[in-house]
Amino acid sequence: MVSRPPADDPVQDAPQVGAPKHSAVGLPAIGHTLKVGREQMGLRRAARTLLKVNQKDGFDCPGCAWPEEDKRHVAEFCENGAKAVAEEATLRRVTPEFFAAHPVADLAGRSGYWLGQQGRITHPVLLEEGADRYAPVTWERAFAIIAEELAALGSPDEAVFYTSGRTSNEAAFLLQLFAREFGTNNLPDCSNMCHESSGSALTETIGIGKGSVSLEDMHRADLIIVAGQNPGTNHPRMLVALEKAKAAGAKIISVNPLPEAGLERFKNPQTPHGMLRGAALTDLFLKIRIGGDQALFRLLNKLILRTDGAVDDEFVREHTHGFEEFAAAAEAADWDETLAATGLRRDEIERALAMVLASERTIVCWAMGLTQHKHSVPTIREVVNFLLLRGNIGRPGAGVCPVRGHSNVQGDRTMGIFERPSAAFLDALDKEFGISSPRHHGFDVVRSIQALRDGEAKVFFAMGGNFVGATPDTEVTEAAVRRARLTVHVSTKLNRSHVVTGARALILPTLGRTDKDVQASGKQFVTVEDSMGLVHASRGNLPPASPELLSEPAIVARMARAVLGEASATPWEEFEKDYATIRDRIARVVPGFEDFNTRIARPGGFTLPHAPRDERRFPTGTGKANFTAAPVEYPKVPEGRLLLQTLRSHDQYNTTIYGLDDRYRGIKGGRRVVLVHPDDARALGLADGAYADLVSEWRDGSERRAPGFRVVHYPTARGCAAAYYPETNVLVPLESTADVSNTPASKSVIVRLEQSPTV
Repeated sequence: MVSRPPADDPVQDAPQVGAPKHSAVGLPAIGHTLKVGREQMGLRRAARTLLKVNQKDGFDCPGCAWPEEDKRHVAEFCENGAKAVAEEATLRRVTPEFFAAHPVADLAGRSGYWLGQQGRITHPVLLEEGADRYAPVTWERAFAIIAEELAALGSPDEAVFYTSGRTSNEAAFLLQLFAREFGTNNLPDCSNMCHESSGSALTETIGIGKGSVSLEDMHRADLIIVAGQNPGTNHPRMLVALEKAKAAGAKIISVNPLPEAGLERFKNPQTPHGMLRGAALTDLFLKIRIGGDQALFRLLNKLILRTDGAVDDEFVREHTHGFEEFAAAAEAADWDETLAATGLRRDEIERALAMVLASERTIVCWAMGLTQHKHSVPTIREVVNFLLLRGNIGRPGAGVCPVRGHSNVQGDRTMGIFERPSAAFLDALDKEFGISSPRHHGFDVVRSIQALRDGEAKVFFAMGGNFVGATPDTEVTEAAVRRARLTVHVSTKLNRSHVVTGARALILPTLGRTDKDVQASGKQFVTVEDSMGLVHASRGNLPPASPELLSEPAIVARMARAVLGEASATPWEEFEKDYATIRDRIARVVPGFEDFNTRIARPGGFTLPHAPRDERRFPTGTGKANFTAAPVEYPKVPEGRLLLQTLRSHDQYNTTIYGLDDRYRGIKGGRRVVLVHPDDARALGLADGAYADLVSEWRDGSERRAPGFRVVHYPTARGCAAAYYPETNVLVPLESTADVSNTPASKSVIVRLEQSPTV
């Protein structure tokens, strides 16, 4: 029996805290999967839907971007993937009657959890200027409003078109085409907030901003280093690959400021042995201080250089550039400074070095723990230096593995969702469509917020996502969005962004991954690209949540027709009728997609070319892989302060909150908790169970406050703390970003903890 959505927000003031777990998945994951499936879909619908997740004839999970093996398991999903599917395939509905009963002010006072639990949005709705609640609007009127507001702009650059990683290749290609035909490169996306630092560092060093490994490489590696990543919660199916690598003899080093259950022991629910005992994964856990990763890899590089026979001299000579300058910088690495930056012991680093030297095939995986610092780009460059030294790029079982989050965030970038597109991409686009794309760079996420704040942008359009919930400096961001003339959100469900609006606001409900998509030419499918560059089809199998829903490609095509009118020679109507016509155009614009429709028809799809991996060819400015030699940086924290990282609970995916528990960390019934080392907490006079306000301090003297967090004594690295986002996004200054990539520095926020009354 499907349960009703909560009528009121649950009380979160007194979370229960127990001991953290030391293993992940197993029977509890199965139990939670069944529970959420029953509550949102009913057991029969849940079974029918989940058995299609990540299957060759099914739909791509709307959760993470981890790839699948060619031979699929009958249950090719994880607990958090099942939660994502259940929330999309839910039988709960947000109807026009719901909006009539709930003024925007009421919705704005609700939590993100409550909003998301209400169900699928069934009709397009409009918040007219001066109105207090959304009301139904026809699709024709909605597109006319968008056209009116865009026509009233002084410049196309006063519009911003944001994209979430859920967006399909076909919809993303159409959106960037529309934006550029309209006249702007303002195409920020969620990559700007997560792996932009990876793309910046990898493009400079190896010539392509994507990972270089496949699942087969993971299985063949001798050593896998997992740095700044929690796969047990954020990419649970990755644990299967790590388990298989361990069974083949691989060693695993985990580098993280706090222990994570998934990297300690994985209880694979698909095997009897996994259910009973599980597999120990981590061989060496380096509990590093937040932001100390560059210093660690720099010292390892110095020690490799000093070890006879450790450097792959032939690879370095034939395939790299800048070695001498890099080697001189590495030689200057200092043990004392490294120990201070990392919080590690000398024997721990020496043990890591021994494992590195014993490995002929090494992979480094990372996620937000490396990408969201001021010095993230130099840190990832240092990781590349580390791999280049021993020839670990372009070799089977070795390479770089930035683990992407949302299921098509990499594909959206491949399709041209980028505020700084290459001249080659724009030339190909213009030639194919007979348009003149703007050549000046557009706004990324942070610059978009600043432009809205400063009145430089007046229309904000979001293809999916929860922009307000995902971005930093919550008060500044919300005030900026409220200055817009029009905000438009293409969405499946409610979130915080729908209640922080411009003068006018539209919510345009769309099909999800699980929904059957039928257009004038018949049933359609879309495509996605996973974290390792595999492109495959996704076909929904459920009746849409409402006959009023439009697909993402249809929404873009109709918007383009309303805005551009007869002046556009682009066949928008044909694109809406038959997505194969979109793929034909992608094939002629985007390298690697030649003969797209034929190749995507093959079960499992195809792999995009990757020159460094496939042929040890590096398309950089030097024509070789580039060593780099940036100064070592790490956060300096004043006395009496802590360095805070924002992170997810196990009951959330990005800003979508599935529940109020964090099972692996021992948290139940609340999210306003801050994890602090017991010795640090005692030094600050904070007992376990005390309540504290988190106050961030920025270099300009400004402060930001997040009140009422329950202090949890937890085995973090000394001097560090952790708390969940989006609740702590308010603490991250908008101007606190990574050099080069401009990614918000959400993993290194200097805070003080002030005792507050028990809430």
